[in-house]
Amino acid sequence: LDNFKYIFSDRIYYNSIYVTAIFSFSVAAISMSVALMLAVMADRAIRGATTYKTLIIWPYAVAPVVSAVLWYFLFNPTVGMIAFFLKSIGVDWNYALNGTQAMVLVIISAAWREISYNFLFFLAGLQAIPKSFIEAAAIDGASPAKRFWTISFPLLSPTAFFLIVMNIVYAFFDTFGVIHAITEGGPNEATNIMVYKVYHDGFLGLDLGGSAAQSVILMVVVISLTVIQFRYIEKKVHY
Repeated sequence: LDNFKYIFSDRIYYNSIYVTAIFSFSVAAISMSVALMLAVMADRAIRGATTYKTLIIWPYAVAPVVSAVLWYFLFNPTVGMIAFFLKSIGVDWNYALNGTQAMVLVIISAAWREISYNFLFFLAGLQAIPKSFIEAAAIDGASPAKRFWTISFPLLSPTAFFLIVMNIVYAFFDTFGVIHAITEGGPNEATNIMVYKVYHDGFLGLDLGGSAAQSVILMVVVISLTVIQFRYIEKKVHY
């Protein structure tokens, strides 16, 4: 119990909770919205549809740490191409010193890989919708946007609900490699999410008791979020 008392009196731990909340929900929102857009475009494609789908799925085969290294080199302040472009338009880019920039970079890296996973499910969901519904709406004069928001999107709600749960779990646990490869929780704890703090305190700080207590808290948080999603969000799902 002393470990839990110490954790809940530690300012750095509260900061890690705040950072985790921003990071997790940003990753889930970006990866799901971009994946949905790509799935809608791929579902409409006639020529080269298989090529589009294959290229979009590829990033999911990349391990999180490899994804992190790819984006690390692109945004590296010294040799990165994107960093060079940002500096050419007047942006003082250096994620090693700027906490906000570091957070943006790890969010992009984590979301990029998860887009492929979400894309697969959204595309499968779109293709499972009977075309007769869409054609009937088109005959009635509904615009493509109207058909999507009134027919396709509500029928995608079971898929979207499943992906919300999976993306939150992914952001809480599977993004450890991204943080470790790019920022190691820095600068100044700006990207020190809860799962990375468990590793840092346990394996680097050798505080095994505190690290174990943090693991328990992390598990409780993720289970609570999942229960809340099933309790409240699932009510809006149309099966």
